[in-house]
Amino acid sequence: MKKNKIIFWVATAIIFLWEGVMPALTSQTDLAKEGISHLGYPAYFGIMLTVYKVLGSLAIILPIVPARIKEWAYAGLSFSLISAFISHWAVDGFNAQTPFPLAILAILMVSYTYYHKIEA
Repeated sequence: MKKNKIIFWVATAIIFLWEGVMPALTSQTDLAKEGISHLGYPAYFGIMLTVYKVLGSLAIILPIVPARIKEWAYAGLSFSLISAFISHWAVDGFNAQTPFPLAILAILMVSYTYYHKIEA
């Protein structure tokens, strides 16, 4: 049980840092705005995406959040990462940056799996 909790918290902390803290700190930089524009999305989409990522990552890391909300947060973050993969592939083709969202998705799935293991 202790091993399961450690794996869950490490994976969840990585997701929280990558999907919550990083967007909150960097979403309004010129580089981030250029990235959203490069993919063909309007500027407001970057702001909306940042808000959803921060809220979703908070939902999965805070123990007081109900299980149903956590499920929706995991689903939303998954859709976001799959969409990022598709967007990068559609615009830039397959390059070194394209599969990176899938690597983060794999970490998210570890968090999700171990969340259910420690809840059981």
